Amino acid sequence: MVKVILSEKPSVAKNIADALKIKTKQDGYFEGNGYIVTWAFGHLLQLFDALDYDAKLKRWHMDNFPFIPNDFRYKVKRDFKQKQKEDFRAKKQLKTIHQLINRSDVDGVIQACDYDREGQIIGDTIIYQLKTKKQTYRLLLNEWTADEVNRGLERLKPNTEMRPLLDAGISRQWADWVIGINLTSVATLKYQKGGGKALNIGRVLLPTLKIIYDRDKEINEFVPKDYAKLAATFQTPKKETYEGTYTLDKQDKFEKKEELEAIQKLIDGKQGTVIKKTVEKKKEFPPYLFNLSNLQGYITSKYKGFTSDKVLKVAQSLYEKKYITYPRTASVVLDETLTGKAKQVLDKVKTGLPYEDEIQFAKKKRVFDSSKVDSHSAIMPTYVLPKSLNRDEELVYTAIKNRFIMQFMPIAEYEETKLTTQIEKEAVNGVFLTSGRVQLVEGFKKVEKIESKDQLLPFVNEGEAVDVMSHKVSMHTTKPPKPHTEKTLLRVMETCGKKQKEAAEDNPEEMMQAILSGYSIGTPATRAETIKKLKDVGYITANQKNLVCTELGVRLVETFPVKELFDLEFTGRLEKTLSDIEKQKQTRESFLQFIYSFTRESVDKIKQDQDVTLHVVERARRSNETLGKCPLCQSKVVEGQKGFGCSNWKSGCKFVIWKNDKYLASMKKKPTKTMVKSLLKDGVAVVSGLKSKKGSTFEAKLRYEKNSDNDYFSWKMEFDNNKQAK
Repeated sequence: MVKVILSEKPSVAKNIADALKIKTKQDGYFEGNGYIVTWAFGHLLQLFDALDYDAKLKRWHMDNFPFIPNDFRYKVKRDFKQKQKEDFRAKKQLKTIHQLINRSDVDGVIQACDYDREGQIIGDTIIYQLKTKKQTYRLLLNEWTADEVNRGLERLKPNTEMRPLLDAGISRQWADWVIGINLTSVATLKYQKGGGKALNIGRVLLPTLKIIYDRDKEINEFVPKDYAKLAATFQTPKKETYEGTYTLDKQDKFEKKEELEAIQKLIDGKQGTVIKKTVEKKKEFPPYLFNLSNLQGYITSKYKGFTSDKVLKVAQSLYEKKYITYPRTASVVLDETLTGKAKQVLDKVKTGLPYEDEIQFAKKKRVFDSSKVDSHSAIMPTYVLPKSLNRDEELVYTAIKNRFIMQFMPIAEYEETKLTTQIEKEAVNGVFLTSGRVQLVEGFKKVEKIESKDQLLPFVNEGEAVDVMSHKVSMHTTKPPKPHTEKTLLRVMETCGKKQKEAAEDNPEEMMQAILSGYSIGTPATRAETIKKLKDVGYITANQKNLVCTELGVRLVETFPVKELFDLEFTGRLEKTLSDIEKQKQTRESFLQFIYSFTRESVDKIKQDQDVTLHVVERARRSNETLGKCPLCQSKVVEGQKGFGCSNWKSGCKFVIWKNDKYLASMKKKPTKTMVKSLLKDGVAVVSGLKSKKGSTFEAKLRYEKNSDNDYFSWKMEFDNNKQAK
């Protein structure tokens, strides 16, 4: 008898097959050594659209809403380009999976999708739709190395034990469907004129928009204030100098410049006394291991061209290639059971480093603490060392590897000196404060060559007299808060505004407690997608690294009547409830009943709201320019909103080159009129500026040729003079 293992993606299935030493590959699966390893392509099934339940919902009308199905149902994922059709690959793979599970020699199924809410839904909807009576098990892994796969198969759990995780996933999925379908529909009907994209309303989308709106408002309403500061330069008996800032009652900023100018006259040419000197040795710990949000924040703030969505995709690729552990985690520490594995990995990744002798493994509470792990441990490398990575993968992998190595380097140490200088106590009420630091032990800072901001001070004793050499009053202006970046936005989303800090190093203990409390906006897996969607639907825009609201985003926040959806506390409570469902502290039924009631009330509130227009969609005029003749029916090929296609499409002609063509997008290209004209006239187009997987630029000839077995077209690539992608 054999068992079917269902993984989330083909690449993961290959990792499992390799671990099991299975060499035989069939159409849609691997088989050998007592196992059949097959795969999904992420979600093969999706929830019914509203019109699938009731044909009248095909046309949006206020009277049709709210609409909440009595029984949620699933269908084959829709084709990306033609939404009315089933995805051919998904349908074929579903059939393969069902045939494999139904085989007479199969006595069990192993659910091996990612160990999170979405992974549980992806696998379970496929398996349970078949209504199989065969025993179903769960493979729970944090990485896809051969050792972990084999170890995991030895300690399988009944899939029924994962019911709370599935309930949480279903609750999230159904809640977002109900809120999204109903409120997006009625909001678009109420507040938008013209066709085009809907006015998107979502449980996670709107509070994220509000965070950016609030920061923009702070900046716009900020009133700058001028202030003055007084600095004096002192000379020691050894003719060395240092600078101090005038401070009175712990304040060194003064509204009145004249006040400081009066002090200047009092100290001019005078002597001062060092009335206090403190020298303190301090320790500086490395930043915690990465969770997904911290990794996204670090990479997007350090390297141009990265978004949080891109960081997640690169990290996911590294995970599927067995180089790092599960990336969609909220934890910044490791489970204590990973001590042995971490030592094994450290021995691998430290080899050959110039400071290898300083890297010493130790079981530190700051690194290993099961009480502070939320479902998955922090991200770390695996013992599988990469042989070749593209530029993006190299940057992300190196960041993860370095952060891991830092944990086992010496703690950085520095000496901080503070001087308090006083001049004629009777005449001058304030004192001059000076601080400086000297790095004593570089420690973990060697890993990324982190430079310390040392300010060296001359040696001076407490009670020693010093001379005032010079003094200066400088004028300054208070600055507004900085716009949100993806790094700062992710931090607020992660902690739902509680104990929010804009750098991972600020109060990390408070940050961890906020994360572990369960309050958040979205999950590590969905936050990047939310930010991307806000850009795509036109609610925010990116100005270099800064995120700001568009006019549409501002109007939506200020006008949309369902204020709960902008409330971080409200959204945090919903996410906390989903977390509690996973822990069996709440039930799926009670959560969904709340969502349904909230949706009905919100629809009524929108219907009764004042009639205002938030968005007017103006349809772009279509060009009548003929780009060439259709290779199928010889009709005109023209540019449409989504692609360059045959004008005879209403009669069934299928020729089209989509503007979001996946093949071209994989090489960072979009089709142009010039390219289409060349393809239609000459059958070939010379395209430059194509990007390879490794990031290099190349030029190639592209052909767009009809498939022999259907009416669709596929791309063919040719090279001249060995100009191949590297």
